[in-house]
Amino acid sequence: MKKHWAIIGMLAVLGGCAGTDNEIVADKTLPEIYKTAYAEFNDENYDAAAAEFLKAESQHPASPWAADALVMAAYSHYMDDDFAGAILAIDRFMRFHPGHADVPYMMYLRGMCYYRQVSDVRREPGMSAYALQQFQTLTQRFPRSPYAKNAENKIIILKNYIAGKVMYSARNDMQKENWTSAINHLQTVVKDAQETVMTPEALYRLTECYTAIGLPEQVAGYAEMLRTNFPDNEWTKKLK
Repeated sequence: MKKHWAIIGMLAVLGGCAGTDNEIVADKTLPEIYKTAYAEFNDENYDAAAAEFLKAESQHPASPWAADALVMAAYSHYMDDDFAGAILAIDRFMRFHPGHADVPYMMYLRGMCYYRQVSDVRREPGMSAYALQQFQTLTQRFPRSPYAKNAENKIIILKNYIAGKVMYSARNDMQKENWTSAINHLQTVVKDAQETVMTPEALYRLTECYTAIGLPEQVAGYAEMLRTNFPDNEWTKKLK
């Protein structure tokens, strides 16, 4: 994350700009607000820093530094674990500065806000899907961004996580002998998460499900898929 330390000095020339009689004059100049904001940020008072950065943007929306203020406001909220506040600042940034150079970073930061909220696989609230979508959009729109590689790594983690959630549901269905639901879950993993570590187990579990309901042709088909694609996998070795 780049920090715009040079902004305060560069903005000094703006401090003397006077408004006309019809303008609303801010309580503080932009350099003064930035100085307070960075002081709060450096002291790790992230909530106060975010408030000051947002003040800079709202009181000086026409300033060339308004976009930077939103970047720092979002990052300050993120550092304070206030992910909702960060996302609001990011959304405002995207609305008013869609062509800014920091768009890739803000997309990455929004993805991280969701990513940091991903919970235990048994209590998944949907944040993993939001994070996955954001990181995928980032890599598609800005494949050469310095944040793209990290986003790609997060995509792999999230796809495995989501597949793990589906596998958890499938195992529960199998324990209850709810074979139709289990098969649906397992086929979702095989179809939509082929590159994840869950696929070999999903194929093996499908052979178990179809064995349980007496469909040997399907058993043979999924067993062959498992042997062909994962010949040395531990789940392949479990096949009879």
